[in-house]
Amino acid sequence: MEQYVEFLGSHPMLSMAWLAIATLLIFTSVKSRFSTVKPISTQELTLLVNREDGVVVDIRADKEFKKGHIFGSKHLTAEKINGNDLVSLEKYKDKPIIVVCAAGMTAIKAANQLGKAGFDKVSYLKGGLSAWQAANLPISK
Repeated sequence: MEQYVEFLGSHPMLSMAWLAIATLLIFTSVKSRFSTVKPISTQELTLLVNREDGVVVDIRADKEFKKGHIFGSKHLTAEKINGNDLVSLEKYKDKPIIVVCAAGMTAIKAANQLGKAGFDKVSYLKGGLSAWQAANLPISK
């Protein structure tokens, strides 16, 4: 125990960095547990679409969407979601909505926006379209 105290006293900046990292890890894990938006896998996406008429919302740019997207996905840019331009999704409010982006990072923010806008069953694809393609699942061009 004395060694820990000595280390903390000798290296205050390093100790504060470790404390900050630990705090961020705890905050992130607690936040994700209580979030209404959940990450899903490619298999779970397929099940939601087939069994519960889930709606895939692709938020990538127009050019990327035209290069390839998941069959039946609706295209709605992240800018429209951030601006609460959700008219095209209103009729799907009671269905599961799965947000997809290129790698899965941008989708988290968009999914949270949809959750705040009153969509109850919102999730995002872990790994985005990259994960979909890595699983050798079909895309539409």
